[in-house]
Amino acid sequence: MASEQRRARVRAPELAGDVWLNTGGETVTLAQLRGKIVLLDFWTSGCINCLHVLDELRPLEEEFADVLVTIGVHSPKFLHEGEAAAIEAAVRRYEVHHPVLNDPDLTTWSQYAVKAWPTLVIVDPQGYVVHTAAGEGHAEALRRVIAELVETHDAQGTLRRGGSPYVPVEEQPADLRFPSKAVATAEGRILVADTGNHSIAEFASDGETLIRRFGSGERGRADGAFDVASFAEPSGLALLPAEVADQAGYHLLVADTANHLLRGVDLVTGEVTTVAGTGTQWRDGDTDGDALSIDLTSPWDVVWWEPAGGAVVAMAGNHTLGLFDPRTGRISRFAGTTVEGLRDGKLAEAFFAQTSGLAVQGDRLWLADAETSALRYVEDGEVHTAIGTDLFSFGHRDGDAADALLQHPLGVAVLADGTIAIADTYNGAVRHYDPASGEVATLAENLAEPSGLLLTGEALLVVESAAHRLTALPPAADGQRVAGDALAVRRPPTELAPGTVEFSVVFTPPPGEKLDDRFGPSTRLQVTAAPPELLAEGEGTGTELTRTLKIAEGHTEGVLQVVAQAASCDSEAEHPVCRVTRQDWGVPIRITPDGPDRLQLILAGA
Repeated sequence: MASEQRRARVRAPELAGDVWLNTGGETVTLAQLRGKIVLLDFWTSGCINCLHVLDELRPLEEEFADVLVTIGVHSPKFLHEGEAAAIEAAVRRYEVHHPVLNDPDLTTWSQYAVKAWPTLVIVDPQGYVVHTAAGEGHAEALRRVIAELVETHDAQGTLRRGGSPYVPVEEQPADLRFPSKAVATAEGRILVADTGNHSIAEFASDGETLIRRFGSGERGRADGAFDVASFAEPSGLALLPAEVADQAGYHLLVADTANHLLRGVDLVTGEVTTVAGTGTQWRDGDTDGDALSIDLTSPWDVVWWEPAGGAVVAMAGNHTLGLFDPRTGRISRFAGTTVEGLRDGKLAEAFFAQTSGLAVQGDRLWLADAETSALRYVEDGEVHTAIGTDLFSFGHRDGDAADALLQHPLGVAVLADGTIAIADTYNGAVRHYDPASGEVATLAENLAEPSGLLLTGEALLVVESAAHRLTALPPAADGQRVAGDALAVRRPPTELAPGTVEFSVVFTPPPGEKLDDRFGPSTRLQVTAAPPELLAEGEGTGTELTRTLKIAEGHTEGVLQVVAQAASCDSEAEHPVCRVTRQDWGVPIRITPDGPDRLQLILAGA
């Protein structure tokens, strides 16, 4: 194939790590896979973009089942993600049906020069790298590349069909499977987002007696009666005020995460309806309008907040907050810019990073911001940070909030005394923050990925996701002080020279496509920095994928926050199918005298 012959012949490095999953305990090598097309998916379990890619790959794995071997290379960002038990749980939670290599020291990541989660690499049947793409939204491009490889290597006799190293793990049915969040009805019953069972489970007030279930238990997006309707990895739950429920026609609002939908549940009839979203994941375009015509992206939590006049939605997939009004059926962006990071200020200018947990305290909205390991809040039209510093710092440390550290928290709750409980998920802990004193303590440890919190009477109920259960903390749990080390993402920083740096993002349209410039520039590049004063020149948004950056004097390290996107279309079709490819990078940099004066990131390229 002509396009493959033009590519540089780069031999794919061998795969190295410590544990193989979904292989029956066997090690897999690229040498064993010669004759197969291999798709490497560099991912980490806490990265929302990586979870999107898992869903994008499922149809490809089915279409090319006899010639394609997908291998997930799990390259962790957080310390917890590198633990064998954690990645084993993630593979089961997200129904990953291909071999996974745990790469805790980022060995294979470094050998493939990966710079972003997720990154996809295609290796041809002869063992050469032929395609690389960062970010999500590449499914059609991957399909074209794979189809072209199949045609070429089938003709050459170098394609091997049949056989797979994947060995499925047997799953045992249970009342709960990787639950996420919980709410209590006025009658005291407990509704749980049973994420792994793709349903909503209703328990008696004891949290143990299962009364009924909304959803068939099969992954899907069907509306209808409680036993016919289906969900896909539901997470957040919110009970609507009675007068709002009467107008809307349902009582429970569900963040149906993997479907990119909001669903309404009538707790009397059991009827489930779709109330927001199209089922297509948002990549670009409108975020305000009729809720059933607006694309959503991985809504993770939802809460009714009267001061905002609706339900606030933690839109984890694009690092924003949405606002949905069940009475009018309208949705809009409430806060955030889609840039992944930590920046306080006005709602429309703030940066978030995987908004994941919400709780209301009067005129204040509390927020667990997972990827910045932060506790934040919204008040009087402004975003503030109580705990947390940036995308790459985390740990388990109590004391003054300015020095305290969390690790990928997913849940938050307001306690009866006005203090705040935090589901500190990757530390396996419940933390305590006192807004009056600014002190942070630990209420409980040794929990299995606590993901949600629910105050019931005087007890605090913990949704212990990886243990598949609800756990009640004692009413008088005393806080303790943990003096853990400050940790940082083990991803090595990119070294750059001081002063001027030539920066570029590479995007090569896949086979059969061309850049879509029918309505103006086909590409867009946004660059910001943390701290903001890191860049003396080059910050801002433009249409070119190349730019000159100037590092301000006196800075030795920081993070470049990059958002790039490109629009492409079928090149020959009369009515072409068009798509937008988008990726966010948080690139940690270190300024050294002998560092390179060029930085290149690959959005997609041969």
